[in-house]
Parts: sequence; C-alpha cells; structure tokens
Amino acid sequence: MKPGTLLAGLAALLLQAAPAPGQDPNFHIFLCFGQSNMDGFPGLQDEDKGPVDDRFRLLPAVDFPQTDREKGEWCTATPPLCRPSSGIGPADSFGRTLVEALPQEDKVGVIVVAVPGCRIEVFDSDKVEAYAKDGPDWLKNFIREYDGDPYRRLVELGRDAQKDGVIRGILLHQGESNNGDPAWPEKVGTIYTRLLEDLGLDAKDVPLIAGELVGKGAGGKCAGMNEIIRRLPETIPTARVVSSDDCAGLPDGLHFSPAGYRKLGKRYAETMRAAMKLPAGN
Repeated sequence: MKPGTLLAGLAALLLQAAPAPGQDPNFHIFLCFGQSNMDGFPGLQDEDKGPVDDRFRLLPAVDFPQTDREKGEWCTATPPLCRPSSGIGPADSFGRTLVEALPQEDKVGVIVVAVPGCRIEVFDSDKVEAYAKDGPDWLKNFIREYDGDPYRRLVELGRDAQKDGVIRGILLHQGESNNGDPAWPEKVGTIYTRLLEDLGLDAKDVPLIAGELVGKGAGGKCAGMNEIIRRLPETIPTARVVSSDDCAGLPDGLHFSPAGYRKLGKRYAETMRAAMKLPAGN
C-alpha cells in the first residue's frame, strides 16, 4: 500500500471516531422504549418529584403544555419523562443513579418513547399502521402522539440528540402484550438492528438492556414471559437482562409500584454502567 493511501485511510478512521462538531463525549445519551412500564404508571410520590440534578437531561418525545416542555428541547429530567399523564418509571432512577456515579463534568440524557398496552410490533414501522388500524381507540391515541410511528419518533430524536452527545445504550421494557410469544427475542433483534443502522451505531458500543416483567413473587400475571426475555442475549449478543426479583408490583399484577420502579431503574443503571465501563466519579 502506498504511503499516501495509508495516511488517507488513517485520517478517515480518525474522522469517523472523532465527535461531531458541538458533540460532547461526556454527554451519555440513552434511548428508552417499551410499553406501560417504560411509560411509567401514573402516580408520583413526593420523593420522586425532585429536586433532580440538572446533569440528568430529558429530550421530550411529546409536548408537555402544562410545564412548557417542548418536544425535542433538552430539559432537566424531572418526572414524568414520557408524557404529561405518565408517572415514575425505570428511566427516572436509571438516570439519577448513573449521574451520581459519574464525574461532575458528565451528563446523562434520556429519550423515552412508550406506548401503553402495545405489542412489540408497534415499534416496527412496516407493521405499526396495520397494527393500529384494528386497535382500540385508547391505543390509537397513544400512537397518534408520535404521528403514527413511535419508532420513527425515536430515531428522529436520536439523530437530534447525536448533535449534542453520544448514544451509549438502549433501554427496553416490554413484553406483557407479547406474553408467551417465543418469537419476541427475534422481533426485538430486528428493531435493535434497525436502530443501529438508522443511527449509525455499532452494537459493541451500544448495548441493549431489557428488564424483566413483574415477577411471580410479586404476583406478576405475565411472570412466565421472563423466561423468554432472559433468552434475549441468544439473539442479541450485546443484550443484557435486568432481574425484577424483589421489585414490588401493584395489585393489577402488571405494573411495578413506585418502589419497584426505583429498584428496577437502579439495576438498569448498574448493568449499563458495567457494560459501557463508564468512569466512576462521585
């Protein structure tokens, strides 16, 4: 190989690895998606309302008229994070826990796109229209908030976020509406692969962290689905699964309690931090 060709190749690699202009490598961004447990079941307790460290940021996926939050504009990640009617969810304690563990110059940002009561197919742009067509009005309304395509909204905001920071990982909590579906890991794998392609990401740099559903010990009605969720790393080698053991649930057997969300979110943070080998600070 000629010296000039070699130098050109090295320069191209350096440019590819270098942060984009204005991009902060210490701003760690995470995409969060799923159904109602990622949305955050309605209800906020006083201890969840704040104060929230301003280093924990939210890029809203919808407008929040009552609090003057606008879609696509970074703000402090004070709950609710998904939509005005949401409550506390795993992304809350995930971000707060991660920020506490990182150096003061580091920030954590989340984008939360969730559709309560949805099957994983709602995040497949090729299937969402047909899926929504036969769905109940309440489901259509949730999907409509994302202009009919939750996956596209996640990608659009992900691209915007990449102008400011670096996407480090993807958080998923979904499965109740696919309860018992043996093809769930493959369906998630398809969505994960598309996200990587659409956002120009490498799987080795962007792990997928999936959380188990409310467990049997907490009265989980879909606890059997956890066996399928635990098989996700067989389809996605960079995937990791967060246990829901001892995470309290609500009487409906489907949703976690606020305390359950806090514990689950901390486990997401601990798992992601280990996966990404993020520096420890405070």
